[in-house]
Amino acid sequence: MRGLEITELDIAALPAATREALAGIDRLLIHRTPLVTRFRGVTSRDGLLVHGESGWGEAAPFWDYGPLESSRWLRSALEAATTTPPAPLRREVPVNVTIPVSGPEEAARRVRASGGCRTAKVKVADPGQPLSADIERVQAVADALADEVGAGCARLRVDANAAWTPDQAIQAVAELDRAAAAVGGLEYVEQPCPDLEGMAAVRRAVGVPVAADESIRRADDPLAAVDAVAQSEAADVAVVKVAPLGGLRRALEVASRTGLEIVVSSAIETSVGLDLGVRAAACLPDLPHACGLATAQLLVQDVVARPLAPVGGAIPLPGLPTAPDPEAISAASTVPGGLVARWRQRLDLMCQAMTALPGPERGGLR
Repeated sequence: MRGLEITELDIAALPAATREALAGIDRLLIHRTPLVTRFRGVTSRDGLLVHGESGWGEAAPFWDYGPLESSRWLRSALEAATTTPPAPLRREVPVNVTIPVSGPEEAARRVRASGGCRTAKVKVADPGQPLSADIERVQAVADALADEVGAGCARLRVDANAAWTPDQAIQAVAELDRAAAAVGGLEYVEQPCPDLEGMAAVRRAVGVPVAADESIRRADDPLAAVDAVAQSEAADVAVVKVAPLGGLRRALEVASRTGLEIVVSSAIETSVGLDLGVRAAACLPDLPHACGLATAQLLVQDVVARPLAPVGGAIPLPGLPTAPDPEAISAASTVPGGLVARWRQRLDLMCQAMTALPGPERGGLR
């Protein structure tokens, strides 16, 4: 696999129940594109692009998500394709550069090539990687940020993806905070532990703020999870991802309910999916932190002519909904037949799960 792959599905050939769930959708594409480096254990991203009267939407749940959880991503795509987004409150969104697990030299290079990002999110706690490697990466990123934008303007956060026990997290956060001394220490640590009790213990023990991500977006009921995060005093920041939560409006509802500071982040989508994240962040009344939306840089080839990328550390709000480039679609290779079959089956299962939910849980769709 060298570059972008796209196959268009014939909607008329889909099962009747699936067509009914996709009412208002007139085009349906399967896409796959390589990543520039391994991220979250994968080397490529694949998903669905859907088109309706309001433009395009994307549903690209990771393959470890079951039909019910994946159906939120589909609801998000359908909302984007068939409804008009709320009016924005700002015209650009400050963003962080995402630093995958890599050596210190590569990590520093990504900071310098980030498009002026003043904030970096560094992935840590990767399976098989020692803490010493994370410390080296964080220090390299902190030094590069201080050189590029100045220590007083730079921020550095780490994301453990729920990999640590509380005791491991307490030790690791203390050492990583010292490694980030060039920029004043860590801005926050994202999802250090899998459970709220562990996160609350870490928050009480360290002087670094804690952000909740998986605790909210992977919960059976994200709204109830938000209440649980607040009641347990497990976090200072809530990370909100539009597609995993079921759409732009549901993400804004979750954000308003948290009572915490909000960071809107991506799920490593193409720029079609990133568009929703940028619009969600642009709708928030307060945006105290840079958002994790500069991830088109992780794709070898996007589906759009001009990927959503930072300029001076911020992504400008697109004037029109972001759409795939017709030339990119026509020039793309065909998605392999086995992957097409998997997505057709998965689409049926997502539609079944989505239509079985009560109206409010469908994110305001029919």
